[in-house]
Amino acid sequence: MNTQPQPADRELIQAADRAAQACCRGDNHTMAAAARARDGRIVTAVNVYHFTGGPCAELVVIGAAAAQGAYDLDTIVAVGDRDRGVVPPCGRCRQVLLDYFPALKVIVGAGGSLRVVPIGDLLPESYVWADHQVDA
Repeated sequence: MNTQPQPADRELIQAADRAAQACCRGDNHTMAAAARARDGRIVTAVNVYHFTGGPCAELVVIGAAAAQGAYDLDTIVAVGDRDRGVVPPCGRCRQVLLDYFPALKVIVGAGGSLRVVPIGDLLPESYVWADHQVDA
């Protein structure tokens, strides 16, 4: 189910864009993410690039949200530096987002074709980590 971005979604995109403009410097930080918690709080973060790999902005925002006591995220978006606009999550992020927040909505698309989609739509027929855990 794809939907058009609502004003709250545009606010989230603007928050991520502000974080990208303010915090993305050089090659170490090139992406920003913003997530809205169910209680309405917006949390932002940037990626941490390193030649050995590093967490994407979407993963950093999960940790930042948890550090602020926001454990139930509703919607997320990532924005690239240098006015690249909305960037869809990579495969690793899609899997982590699905595992942590199966009801999460993700803002994807570019320019006038932005849309809000359930995380499951970005990872069809996916492995669901929780389905394969042995009950304690």
